[in-house]
Amino acid sequence: MPPTYVPSSDGVRVAVHDLGGPDDPAAPVLLFSHATGFHGRVWAPMAAYLSGRFRCLAIDYRAHGVADTPEGIDLRWAGFGDDAVAVLDSGLVPAGVAVHGVGHSMGGAALVMAAVRRPGALRSLWLFEPIVPPPGALLSDDGPNPMAASARRRRPRFDSYEAAIANYASKPPLDTLHPDALRAYVEGGFETQPDGSVALHCRPEWEAATFEGARHGNAWDLLTGVELPVTVVVGAEVPLGPAAFAPAVAAALPHGYLSEHRELGHFGPLEEPGKLATELAGWIDDNSD
Repeated sequence: MPPTYVPSSDGVRVAVHDLGGPDDPAAPVLLFSHATGFHGRVWAPMAAYLSGRFRCLAIDYRAHGVADTPEGIDLRWAGFGDDAVAVLDSGLVPAGVAVHGVGHSMGGAALVMAAVRRPGALRSLWLFEPIVPPPGALLSDDGPNPMAASARRRRPRFDSYEAAIANYASKPPLDTLHPDALRAYVEGGFETQPDGSVALHCRPEWEAATFEGARHGNAWDLLTGVELPVTVVVGAEVPLGPAAFAPAVAAALPHGYLSEHRELGHFGPLEEPGKLATELAGWIDDNSD
């Protein structure tokens, strides 16, 4: 099924993927929100466990996936909040239907921004290691940014989809992904070129700029205004990783809860989609009234 395009700020048109759901138009909606460098379709393996009960929609943010992104765009993170708000305002979800946000990393921060800008539009949030650092917990404004530097070195093209999958499966960091999630990442994250090769939709320079834009995010300052239940899910703690400040994020929220999965890495929803789908379904059952 082709995506639906929704206009956002800065001339962007975000893409919204329908990952399945029941025929009932009143079924609750799960709005999936991806991490930097990924796209909405990576959530398909997790959505497969949930689409019998919930309508599953997933966003491709600006500069990611098949979103329409103008050249020269500023990738400060406020724009990702704009994109999430645009989807909530788009009418894709019928009035009166409950929407639960499901975010990963940068996508978690975008949903926090949207929850504050559109009070009442979301029923709950379930966020895996959202990038919402307390002051001083992330990189300084003028220091090096290892994530951005690594993104700029990314290989942008492979001979085929299968070659890309084999490459990523053989080495960190994507070798931890469930095979279905890795395939979904490659098939949704690359585009076939005229010569038969495949190239990244999210260009290395766009991914790097997104990592750099994290320094200018202000989602931490918004946490006290998030008046809905939020679970912050945390994996194993690693140097400079968001697991280190996830407990502080949960504590700063008016209705925050912490769920620990120390056996998982930062790509947890893509490593164990079935396990986390079960937890998410239970969370929604507890927050459906």
